[in-house]
Amino acid sequence: MLVLSRRRKKEPSPLFSHSIHYCLEDLAGSSHGRALTQGQLQVIEDLTTLATRSPLEEALFQRGMCNLLVVPLYYQDTLLGVLELSSPTPGDLHALSTMKLREVLPLFSMAVKRSVEELNTRVQAFIKEQYTAIHPAVEWRFRQAALQIMQQQQQGVIAETEPIVFNDVYPLYAVSDIRGSSTQRNEAIQADLIEHLHLARAVIVQAYACRPLPALDEIKYRIDNHIAQIEASLNAGDEEAVLDFLRRHVEPFFEHLEEFDEHVRRHLKAYWTAINPRLGMLYHRRRDFEESVNRVNEIISAYLDAEEAEAQMMFPHYFEKHTSDGVEHGIYVGPSLMEDGKFDLLYLHNLRLWQLLVMCGAALLTAQLRTHLQVPLETTHLVLAHHTPLSIRFHPDEKQFEVDGAYNMRYEIIKKRIDKALIKGRTAERLTQPGKIAIIYSQPREAAEYRQYIDYLHDKGYITYDVEDVELDDLQGAHGLKALRVTVNMQAEVPRHRATLQDVDPSELSLASQPVPAQDWHEEISVHRVALDD
Repeated sequence: MLVLSRRRKKEPSPLFSHSIHYCLEDLAGSSHGRALTQGQLQVIEDLTTLATRSPLEEALFQRGMCNLLVVPLYYQDTLLGVLELSSPTPGDLHALSTMKLREVLPLFSMAVKRSVEELNTRVQAFIKEQYTAIHPAVEWRFRQAALQIMQQQQQGVIAETEPIVFNDVYPLYAVSDIRGSSTQRNEAIQADLIEHLHLARAVIVQAYACRPLPALDEIKYRIDNHIAQIEASLNAGDEEAVLDFLRRHVEPFFEHLEEFDEHVRRHLKAYWTAINPRLGMLYHRRRDFEESVNRVNEIISAYLDAEEAEAQMMFPHYFEKHTSDGVEHGIYVGPSLMEDGKFDLLYLHNLRLWQLLVMCGAALLTAQLRTHLQVPLETTHLVLAHHTPLSIRFHPDEKQFEVDGAYNMRYEIIKKRIDKALIKGRTAERLTQPGKIAIIYSQPREAAEYRQYIDYLHDKGYITYDVEDVELDDLQGAHGLKALRVTVNMQAEVPRHRATLQDVDPSELSLASQPVPAQDWHEEISVHRVALDD
């Protein structure tokens, strides 16, 4: 039986015992190929009478088979494959045999369909166990690896997970970051701790006014010291130290202090009302900050996901997104990521332009959102231009892809450090600024290509035309970087599903490399034979 699938090489299949995958080109001119292309039954009563035999028919003949019958299998008008029956005796299989065979073909087709579905279920379970959730664009490669391992296990061979590596892929990276998020978070923690201490101090002061015990005055003294220290600066460990002090040396006395008088009880009620019961701490300003951060991240993520779905329809690519104080995303695209190997640099240019459009949209959305936030956060936006293809490898332990090879690690180093980049010659001026998009590059041809995208975005009204071309201070492990910086037109509409190159002539793009030739690909089939002498 021949079951349709896509493979690039002849190899065993775990679908049925003795199954083998063949490329369709291997079946050219054979009865199997005619059955597939014509959708009609093929009978060869004696292979010895054929003037020429296809490689597949020759292989059958060498195995002692002379009589051959090939029938296409359909399930609900969908071609599943081809059933092959063979016999060493010429004439065993003939036209009359097909009349009996047609009675069982629907059952056979149903069994094949069910077997394929069961195999898919097993493969998906294996992938989830070994590799966790896989991006749809590269799932085909993990499926190949899973099928290979399952075939080895079926043959009783010790199976090892093969490395998943994609060579010569083009990376795209961008990040929308919340400006000064670490500073604002520290300020929110600092303010909450000070308010928390003042509430505790008010209880102790009122209790001391009712009963002037030296122990209460000593607690007030220690609270004042903590307040003075936190007001001066918030250091690592200060939050934990303050909360530990309050829980161990102040709050345990509150139950007894309730007996002092009504004024103390009123202050205690205010204290416990302000404290978050789940966290056991005051969580006002930090809650406002975290909620504002979450809203910014949510709107950027939702917009990016919607636009990414459209971009996948333009051309499949690997996409990953990470959220912390802002949203960063990475894209890999290239021929090795495609199961059929087809790729053209037009799609790479398209993704680079799409990424810039998305950054414009993120800048516009977050600017519009700012007035609706409890903490008016500002965002900065950065794109890393990198024209040299690299390799990525899937790491089973981390369940994620990482750049492969020491030579390519410079790209990862740059990614981790560019958000803090400073402009050379300008005193401590950060490259990334609210309302602007920074495009970091290292080669002149990269700047030339992105300048054409900038011209297009300016013509569409998404950015103003005050392009800055600046040199960056050296970063640890990354030297000689430069950047283009453009200002987003805050009066523009948010770009939605418009990331195409319809208004840009790809022949004018200043990229030195030429389109990558598409690799040959073929439909392939899994072969399972039924011989009458078996």
